[in-house]
Amino acid sequence: MPRPPLKIILALTLPLVLVAVALASPASAAQALRLQYKTSAAGAVTAQAEPWFKLVNDGTEPVPLSQVKIRYYFTGETSYRFACSWAVVSCSTVTGHFVPLASPVAGADRYLEVGFTSGTLAPGADTGDMQLRFHRTDWQNFTQSDDHSFGAGRTSYGDWDKVAVYAGGRLVWGTPAGGGSGEPTPTPTVTPTGNPGGQGTLFDDFAYTGSSDPRLAQRGWTVRSASGGPGVPGATWSPGAVTFPSAEGGQVLQLDSSTDGTGAGTVHTELSTASRKFFEGTYAARVKFSDAPLSGPDGEHVVQTFFTITPLRQNMDPDYGELDFEYLPNGGWGEPGNILYATSWETYQADPWQAVNTHTEERASFAGWHDLVIQVSGGRIRYYVDGRLFADHGDAYYPETPMWIMFNQWFIDLQGGSAPRTYRQQVDWVYHSRNEVVAPADVLSRVAAFRAASTTFTDTVPAP
Repeated sequence: MPRPPLKIILALTLPLVLVAVALASPASAAQALRLQYKTSAAGAVTAQAEPWFKLVNDGTEPVPLSQVKIRYYFTGETSYRFACSWAVVSCSTVTGHFVPLASPVAGADRYLEVGFTSGTLAPGADTGDMQLRFHRTDWQNFTQSDDHSFGAGRTSYGDWDKVAVYAGGRLVWGTPAGGGSGEPTPTPTVTPTGNPGGQGTLFDDFAYTGSSDPRLAQRGWTVRSASGGPGVPGATWSPGAVTFPSAEGGQVLQLDSSTDGTGAGTVHTELSTASRKFFEGTYAARVKFSDAPLSGPDGEHVVQTFFTITPLRQNMDPDYGELDFEYLPNGGWGEPGNILYATSWETYQADPWQAVNTHTEERASFAGWHDLVIQVSGGRIRYYVDGRLFADHGDAYYPETPMWIMFNQWFIDLQGGSAPRTYRQQVDWVYHSRNEVVAPADVLSRVAAFRAASTTFTDTVPAP
């Protein structure tokens, strides 16, 4: 579950145009794209490097930013974390991960690769500021003065050829560490294996009679009744508010959470797997979010979810992991309106609050049914909504240990008033394929095949 993060509007959409003239050859592309650089951390030794970039399109064709990679070369002794502090193109579209060089050279044994999930750079335009930074995971100081891409005197923007830019897989600007101008080392990608079921499959169509149906426990599910967080202090977690009515041509998991404005009168709901046996692979569910309560006044800060999680054994537990889809129909955590989060967690501590996570968000209504997919493989976590790539996370936020699968609905806080109000979340089905990346469209095909065969449940995922 997310806690109050920084939030930036997802403002760009995936372009449909392709680079034509600009990518005709490395020489012509070099004339089309160039990079400007400055640093806001000019010291030889620093707690975090702060490379700021602008990309300039000097060509005559628009450039889809999703085809562009920026590589900043440096040396390091440990693992690092990337962050985007602010960007004109929106930090929610900027990605960053670290790649080791197969053959280290003077000034570099790795690079930070910056990419984009969407956006188009028009001819004659630039991206504006991209204020980026990275630091060691232990926050210890490190030396940057000997890094290939670092420029101590570059405190204002100017062309900088010690940072390489690739477009469509070709070098179009700058000189990589060690020289050379050919194809870059391919960025690791994840390709669906095409092997149905991977190394174990979970599918549940939620065909149960109610929360007391003994098959729930037999099939590895737990309906929560224990008190505690997240949510409103004093609230109960009620199995009786978890039902399985007919809908969508079959049955669905239904979570009804309610409040009368008091902690004692607040009911949260949750269904969870009993076993922590889910790690790499593909997770999917068809979920119905709602913007308004079934009855009573609207306005509560309610959270509707599909996520995986590892227990936090201690503050800042390094083995903690959490991958979230969370919809806030009425906002919360400082947000004024509906917002959908995809959040990947490294760890946290509750008191005093300290969070180590990364997130992508979209401020829009997501009321209605949505196909949600999370792919966990190759050091990357990819979140899809209705077949659309919503977020791409990784690096320190990649999970380290097996997780539970959960659905819950709970209130962040209470808005006052004594009139009862109830919010509803529904789940049509859940699917997991162990150690296999399954494309969103193939997930739907497999679910359809289970239903065509009248298979309402299967679980061949081995115990940890």
